[in-house]
Amino acid sequence: MSIACCLPVVECVYCLACARWACQHCFHTGGYDSETWGLASPNEFEPVPRLCRLILAVYEDDLEHPQWAPPGGYGIEPRWVVHRKTYEHTGGHAPTYLLYVDHQHLDVVLAVRGMNMAKESDYAVLLDNSLGQRRFDGGYVHNGLLKAAEWLFDAECDVLRDLLERNPGYTLTFAGHSLGSGVVSMLALVAVHNRDRLGGVERKRIRCFAMAPARCMSLNLAVRYADIINSVILQNRMIFCLAQTLLWRMYSSHSSGNGTLSYV
Repeated sequence: MSIACCLPVVECVYCLACARWACQHCFHTGGYDSETWGLASPNEFEPVPRLCRLILAVYEDDLEHPQWAPPGGYGIEPRWVVHRKTYEHTGGHAPTYLLYVDHQHLDVVLAVRGMNMAKESDYAVLLDNSLGQRRFDGGYVHNGLLKAAEWLFDAECDVLRDLLERNPGYTLTFAGHSLGSGVVSMLALVAVHNRDRLGGVERKRIRCFAMAPARCMSLNLAVRYADIINSVILQNRMIFCLAQTLLWRMYSSHSSGNGTLSYV
């Protein structure tokens, strides 16, 4: 039997192996990873729905007259909103975010929206990374997300310090979804390493809630900051992240000569 006769068999085996790998990854859920984990207590889970609503509020242009409020509203007091910064304010360095003082729960919250698939700057943040490119505190982090977090920290640290000084005992919470969750995870690391710029706030008062987070740090950092960063995951994020990358590639193929996207 010639080698040429064996090629179809080799191709079939290769295709089956690739299909098996794809099925395992596409249909793998986060539930498999957490089968042996303990259940969160009611007190541990309590902030999650509240912060999810606050993150959704970031999408509103006018909280006094919301257009997409969920049943029961966002559960926030508009007069406690310190400010909301859009892409025009951030210059594309970070997604739109909202700074809110929750006097009911004694919490200063900085919430960051998820990825805007119509904003080139969000794709630029997501794709600004390569394996082993950026080290941080003995581990590795996502370069683009860390740069966005550093920009955000520099922009807001004085305001955050003032709010914490005027509200002693309040916690400092960073909350975000999708791309925003990666930014706030990095922001939590930056805040812990720059607590002096926040008036010396204790580490135990800094929290982060990352909803459907992007992969943004090495395992050793995830373990070391597990007391601060809480990740909330439903099923698997791989397919959505892949779709984001494919869309970016598709839009890039229609880029104009000056580097801006031409949507078709």
